[in-house]
Amino acid sequence: MAVRDAASPLLLGLLCLLHTWGARAAVEVNMEDKVEVLLGDPAQITCMFKSDDFGGSGGMTIEWHYVKSSTDSQRIYSQDSLQSTVEKNTPYSDRITVNTTAREVVLTIRDVQLKDDEVAFNCFVKIIGEGSGEGGTKLKVFKTPEDPTIQGVEQGISVSDEVTKVASCEVKNGHPKPKITWYRDKMPLHNIPDVVKLDHSVTTQSSGLYSVNSDLNMKVEKKDKDAVFYCEVTFLVPGAEKMLETKRINITVFYPPTTVNLWVESPKGKIKEGDTVEFLCASDGNSESQFFIIENNEGPSLKMENVTRHNSGVFHCTVEDYENYVRLSTNTTVLVNYLDEVVIKPTGSVSVDWKKEFSATCNALSSLSTTTTWFKNGKEVEKGHHLNIKAVTYDTAGTYVCVVTVPEIQAMQANASLQLTVQGPPEIIEKQLNEKETNERELELTCHVRSYPTPNIIWGTTNGKIISSSNHMTGVGAKSVAKVQVNITSNTTVFCNASNEFGKDSVTYVIRFTKHTTTPATITTTISPTTITAANTTNNTSTSTNAAKTKSTVKAETPKPQEKIQKGSYGVVIAVIIICILLLAILGSVLYFLYKKGKICNRSGKKDFTKEKSSKDKIVVEMKSDNTEEAILLGINGEKQLPNDQ
Repeated sequence: MAVRDAASPLLLGLLCLLHTWGARAAVEVNMEDKVEVLLGDPAQITCMFKSDDFGGSGGMTIEWHYVKSSTDSQRIYSQDSLQSTVEKNTPYSDRITVNTTAREVVLTIRDVQLKDDEVAFNCFVKIIGEGSGEGGTKLKVFKTPEDPTIQGVEQGISVSDEVTKVASCEVKNGHPKPKITWYRDKMPLHNIPDVVKLDHSVTTQSSGLYSVNSDLNMKVEKKDKDAVFYCEVTFLVPGAEKMLETKRINITVFYPPTTVNLWVESPKGKIKEGDTVEFLCASDGNSESQFFIIENNEGPSLKMENVTRHNSGVFHCTVEDYENYVRLSTNTTVLVNYLDEVVIKPTGSVSVDWKKEFSATCNALSSLSTTTTWFKNGKEVEKGHHLNIKAVTYDTAGTYVCVVTVPEIQAMQANASLQLTVQGPPEIIEKQLNEKETNERELELTCHVRSYPTPNIIWGTTNGKIISSSNHMTGVGAKSVAKVQVNITSNTTVFCNASNEFGKDSVTYVIRFTKHTTTPATITTTISPTTITAANTTNNTSTSTNAAKTKSTVKAETPKPQEKIQKGSYGVVIAVIIICILLLAILGSVLYFLYKKGKICNRSGKKDFTKEKSSKDKIVVEMKSDNTEEAILLGINGEKQLPNDQ
């Protein structure tokens, strides 16, 4: 009871004190706990206040302070009803502005820095007659770090090594301090005794930024040779957390071999004589201390050039790892395929009588199956080892090539040839009787003869004259060329005779000389009163006309000469000219006879022949080649009269 009685006065006094404080603290100030901003950006800190009894009649004072610690506070701005002042010689003298309204004050800090600005800013509000209030905000400054980098160790790491450094990761110039996490094949790595050890170090720059370095130490295993390692960096920005990743890297792991293999790298497929063969030997290990031996040649490869069938056999490879005390061996079998030279029987050049049977064989030894084909002049004539010709002719003579091919290996083939000569009687290629026409006095004739032995070729005529010729050998016999003089008055007959010890053959050439002919003259008559001229004889006559006189001319048309008169045709031209002159003379005589009889122009014979001059209106007789009735003078015997004569 004594204690209870003593506490009652104390409780009453506390209630009185609280009532008194609440009455004085009538101004209420509200501020954010913190404001976050990126380095270099502007920051705005808001101070909101209110008072129940504040009606605007009393004076108000506002102050801003920055607080580095609980004992270090400095005013940077003050304001009353008369003026506002930015304190000089502070880190914010040139970087702050303050905007005040009825219920809030906003402090703006330009170009926020780390070293000075990451502090608390307090706002003091005092209203005369109402009381005062205070609030504070912590300014947080952020800086996005640079892209992280990763670097693996240059040398390889052996599986027999203890925990050793594998790679390092670094991120620079961030704020707050970034965090590094290691990954292997997308799985995060953590410290595991004797297996994984992560060493982190932090460097603080003079600017207040942080750089973080992390080393990954591991006891590697064989499976780590294919593993992918990378770092993840997490860091804070205003209102969020972000992440960056490094590139992916692999590490070199040394481990002893467990198996070894030996194989032929080239050529692919089957091997033939003449090839260059390359062997490769490899193990499943990766060690600096391992080495290979192939058939007493040190190294993982062996090249053999121009191999033969004698190189066939078993090849060995041995791998040794002296650091891990490992020795392994293996082998492979190699077969070098071959194709021997082609053998043809009979060989070389063979002579066979005409129409006789011929056969030959072709073979070549090979380690693989082969195909055999016979060719002549590039064309296939037979398949198989045997060549059979039932009856040889000059067409079957020539060179036969036997080609032996190995289908399983490309370009593996061999060949040999046989020359077949057919001996028999001559055979002239030209037909038995040859008729030729020419207007030349000399003609060149050719005679092709197939035979073996070489034939004797003689040219002659029906009268037994021997004609000289030029002969030369061909692949199947001979060719003879003779120049023959052509008879212009009769046919010329020439013989080509070929013979050898087996028989003979001949052909006949009948040569006919063709003459040049001149186109016969065609007589064209044009009637004109008074004059007729023909065969150098002129007679004058007078004719009465009902119309104007018309001039009519009968003109002997001169034959057009050929553009080129060939040699030996001059006699023909002279004969044609003589015949034309005779025809003109006969025609003139006929005309004169008809004139005397009064049969021309259907007139009587009583005419005055002296009044007309012989130089006027001559009738010209023209010779043409066609021998039609139209060639007669128009108007003779009254057969065709002019309109004025009717």
